[in-house]
Amino acid sequence: MPLLLPTEGSITDIPGVRVGHWTDQEAVTGCTVVLVDGGAVGGVDVRGSAPGTRETDLLRPGSLVERVHAVLLTGGSAFGLAAADGVMRYLEAQGVGFETAVARVPIVPAAVLFDLAIGSARVRPGPEAGWLACQVAQSGPVAEGSVGAGTGATVAKRQGIARAVKGGLGVAGTTLPDGTRLGVLVVVNAMGAVVDEQGQVVATERPGPSGEPLFGTNTTLAVVATDAALDQARTTKLAQMAQDGLALALRPAHTLVDGDTVFALATGQRSGRADVSALGAAAALLVARAIVRAVVLAEPLGGIPNARRVA
Repeated sequence: MPLLLPTEGSITDIPGVRVGHWTDQEAVTGCTVVLVDGGAVGGVDVRGSAPGTRETDLLRPGSLVERVHAVLLTGGSAFGLAAADGVMRYLEAQGVGFETAVARVPIVPAAVLFDLAIGSARVRPGPEAGWLACQVAQSGPVAEGSVGAGTGATVAKRQGIARAVKGGLGVAGTTLPDGTRLGVLVVVNAMGAVVDEQGQVVATERPGPSGEPLFGTNTTLAVVATDAALDQARTTKLAQMAQDGLALALRPAHTLVDGDTVFALATGQRSGRADVSALGAAAALLVARAIVRAVVLAEPLGGIPNARRVA
């Protein structure tokens, strides 16, 4: 069995960043919200060919609204985007949002993964799930594995769901030599197999009859957060470089049937000009490490065994 790589930290080590999960283990689905007290400059990199997203256009450099207040990752395929409504309602009740002449509008980018093939396809995260995830969001340790948006995640599906292994949710974090903090949260629902930093296979297809991979049913999602002060262009570059972590840990990544999406958040609490190249390189390694953690910590659900049981 592959060794679980130790993590130096978590996305919640960034001051003001809180994470909350809503999990339905019976239906095998869930959602995860990353709240940012005070908001953060946002960026995104969508590299998979089958994404399901919300509010990603406004994260492009040059947009009017640069700061976001939360990011939602959710199961339920495109139906799960409704959970973002609950996150918006929660933030509105807290008086959080982009100020307009008549109301404050919370900015909540979101991305989905397809988990309808296991558990119940009729149960998907909705507004109540998003609200409840916000209510339990905290800055402490983040539950990993088969929880939140990772509840119904699966990996290693090149031969179809019948040969899949359980995916999940993982975190990692570090402090760079200059003191800048960096953390990631990843949900792994990839078509590809998973390898660790030594190139050792963590999860691959199980033996059995082959099937066809369902198009648009795979996705790896990530949120990268830092306390560095970055503008929207550099925050976008951070998301782009962090996305390379998928290629380090997933074989293959960024396929036609994956909706791989990485969000980046820069809270700006640390003054001074940040080295974006160093941040991006570190973020890619952390994303790869969190992918391994997500799979190794996942539990069997919906008839899909975990990597430990297969090993």
